[in-house]
Amino acid sequence: MRNRFAFQPRYYLFWLLFFLASKGLFLLYHFSKTALLPAGTIAGVAGYGLRLDASAAAYISLLPFVLVVGGSLLGSRFGLDRLVRFYTAVVGVVVAFLTTIDLELYRTWGFRLDSTPLQYLNSPAEMAASAGSAPLLLLLGAFIGLLALGYLLYNKVVGTLPLLPAGFGRGRAALVSLLYATLLIVPLRGGVQQIPVNQSDVYFSSQPFANHAAVNLPWNVVNALTLSGTDASRYRFLTDSVSRNLVRPLYTYTDTLAPAASTSLLRTPRPNVVFIILESFTSKFVGCTGGESGVTPNLDSLARTGVLFSNLYAAGDRSQKGLVALLSGYPSQPTPSSIIKFPRKTERLPHLCQSLKQAGYSSHYYYGGELAFANMKSYLMTAGYEQLTERSDFPKSQQNSKWGAHDHVLFDRVLTDLRTQRQPFFTTAFTLSSHEPFEIPIPRKFRGSDETALFRNSVYYTDWALGRFLQQARQQPWYDNTLLVLVADHGHTLPGFNEAEEPAKFRIPLVLAGGALRPEVRGRVLSTLGSQTDIAATLLAQLRLPTTAYRWSRDLLRPVQEPSAFYCYTDGFGFVTPAGTLTFDNISRRETSRTPGVPDKQLRQGQAYEQLSMEDYLAK
Repeated sequence: MRNRFAFQPRYYLFWLLFFLASKGLFLLYHFSKTALLPAGTIAGVAGYGLRLDASAAAYISLLPFVLVVGGSLLGSRFGLDRLVRFYTAVVGVVVAFLTTIDLELYRTWGFRLDSTPLQYLNSPAEMAASAGSAPLLLLLGAFIGLLALGYLLYNKVVGTLPLLPAGFGRGRAALVSLLYATLLIVPLRGGVQQIPVNQSDVYFSSQPFANHAAVNLPWNVVNALTLSGTDASRYRFLTDSVSRNLVRPLYTYTDTLAPAASTSLLRTPRPNVVFIILESFTSKFVGCTGGESGVTPNLDSLARTGVLFSNLYAAGDRSQKGLVALLSGYPSQPTPSSIIKFPRKTERLPHLCQSLKQAGYSSHYYYGGELAFANMKSYLMTAGYEQLTERSDFPKSQQNSKWGAHDHVLFDRVLTDLRTQRQPFFTTAFTLSSHEPFEIPIPRKFRGSDETALFRNSVYYTDWALGRFLQQARQQPWYDNTLLVLVADHGHTLPGFNEAEEPAKFRIPLVLAGGALRPEVRGRVLSTLGSQTDIAATLLAQLRLPTTAYRWSRDLLRPVQEPSAFYCYTDGFGFVTPAGTLTFDNISRRETSRTPGVPDKQLRQGQAYEQLSMEDYLAK
């Protein structure tokens, strides 16, 4: 009888041990980060994470526990042991698969697997391309190893379900099994406290990696999938009046008049605008912003004859978030999803394309990949682009990248179309070759086969394609009346594998160039601190067009009372001022880093900015 009725506790214990082993694999895979943790913190990963592990184990054990109740009533012919083993095998394969995916996604994204990948299910080719640079053999080994470990653990800890002892009634056996099932309520909730367990209960360290490692992955995924909406309370820190007072100086100009002629960069009132968005062009690879030299020689050269903004930060860490920040001047959200996923909300955003259309501009958007990716097409249609060119519009022979058409092919198409585009035009081109898997159609410039080397070469290729485009564009009649805007969609963890919150990951270049620039402003370097969201207002101000609809965007050529840049990542934000950078985790509600000398007010300002921008997002 002891063996029969120890089956359910042993089954529950099996899952606890499996989750503990999964944590060990996570720490081992990210050994460079684990090695920086004190021994006590590593122990805390297991200890503090136990509550979510217990909750996940209880949810998974619930069905087998109920089956044991039914099997006790139905007798040995029910085939209970085989049924429980089958269920465990299926769940085990799913959990092992998610755990393996999470190993690599965390290295790339800096947060544990949640519902984010579901945003890309309608673009399987793009998902496969993104995984192209992952160490597939290593991950396959980890997956097989987890399955083997699970098999051995199950046989050792759980084993075969014994038959009922002779003379022990089925009703009494079912009652005992039901008691075990009822007791699962406690670990399901993570204890007997009033509020059920959540992520914040396992956040114990000031080091984000330790907190992330403590989270139970299956629990995190299911929790993200079952949440019906954004928890607004997570982003509320201050009263509305205090928040507005803290944010107001960030957008209050110190000059009382409209932009003076001295701030005008243009020699023509209605230039064409070619807006080039450079995939993952981190400042760490751009020489003119203090990054590595020789990787982007054409962009560096263009900066020397244009206007360089050397202190700009991306609003978020994904392409779809960067797109909205650039074209709508709208902040990113510290949530897995982006506003671009909700057409009802994006319909209420301002758009550069709409603003320029009212001023008589024609428009065209170019992308070598599929615009269905991350719901970009819906956003661009709402923006009012007259023409969209995407992967399917290129001949099959030119779709020579896993993502679609390589960047030099994209630029060739832009050059061809601009010969007949009605002026003034607003043309937007989004590159893709410097995205994972970093494949390029030209010989590699830099040695090495590791991921950083591949990324470096892909950035060099896109810059090469850009230089090729510029050389031909300068010979076109439209070029002398054209403003070029070149900016990244977001930064990158590489080189250096920056943590998710580090400011170096978010710093990006912005260059204004082209024949429409006044000669005397060429070569100007502006160290004004700003955000990706500020480009919209800056461009419109140069064109003497209204900017009032862009409430989260400011003119970078006009001084404000308190310059700043706000960026966010999943469940956290960074806030940059001339005093330094402060980062904050929304789950644990504590700072994760602060530059020496940063005042306490900066924390409140960052919280106020996040609170007000999230309220605006939720209200749309």
